[in-house]
Amino acid sequence: MKITKKLAALPARPRDGHKGMFGRLLVLGGSQNMIGAPVLAGTAALRSGAGLVQIAMPASVLATAISITPELIGLGLANNDNEFLQAADKADAIVIGPGMGEQPDANTRLKSLLRLNKPMILDADALNLISAAKKWPDDFAATAVLTPHPGEMKRLLNLLPASRLKALGPLDPFPTDDAKRLDIALAMAELTGQTIVLKGHRTVITDGNTAYYNTTGDSSLSKAGSGDVLSGILGCLLAQKLPPFDAACIAVHLHGLAGEIAGEQWGLRSPLARDVIHAIPQAIERLKW
Repeated sequence: MKITKKLAALPARPRDGHKGMFGRLLVLGGSQNMIGAPVLAGTAALRSGAGLVQIAMPASVLATAISITPELIGLGLANNDNEFLQAADKADAIVIGPGMGEQPDANTRLKSLLRLNKPMILDADALNLISAAKKWPDDFAATAVLTPHPGEMKRLLNLLPASRLKALGPLDPFPTDDAKRLDIALAMAELTGQTIVLKGHRTVITDGNTAYYNTTGDSSLSKAGSGDVLSGILGCLLAQKLPPFDAACIAVHLHGLAGEIAGEQWGLRSPLARDVIHAIPQAIERLKW
């Protein structure tokens, strides 16, 4: 296992570029009681440099969501999913899960997307729905980054063969040491063949061959919505054609930097997820140096 400390370069940003050059992202999420999550993800993607971001969510709450960030493109979900599937086909990358809920229609849409050969981020309820299925999908065709926090990871680990799960040792309380957390992330990378972002202090990222421990971030990020911001940053980078492992490492590092910057302004206790989004431009400037 190779441990790397080097980040890849951000995608090029030509001065004469236009929105069509910088990635089209689709965010599937949101529900009656969770309007903000996909908006945070979509807004973070725009702040990170995405050219076009579309949020697909229940039509009943779409107008409210778009009023928060009018630069987002809306897609109201209905019983007929033809328009939704067309949007997925047009997208360069897809974020699935923020605030989505675990209703049957959400699960149906998740399954239809996982059959597409596209870069995707699986977060929040997308991970919970996969965990509930008790088995990693046989028809999984996406190139994905999974972004579980420890609770979501514990549920995902139940997809492992019993012998592999037993070999990991006790998981309650969830391990906090670097070596053990890497073992857990590796086990999931081996099962899925995808890139894993195990969130927490010193977030660990692995694609099964290389690993990266993140060193940015602090408790400024310990608020609801922070994970949605990370998904948006990562979605932007995947939509701009970065390889999943490289995109995940940069996104986690930038997210941590933006959290630190928000903490410098508001103190460790007070930053909101939206404050982290506002700090993304400064984090990008720091990353250049």
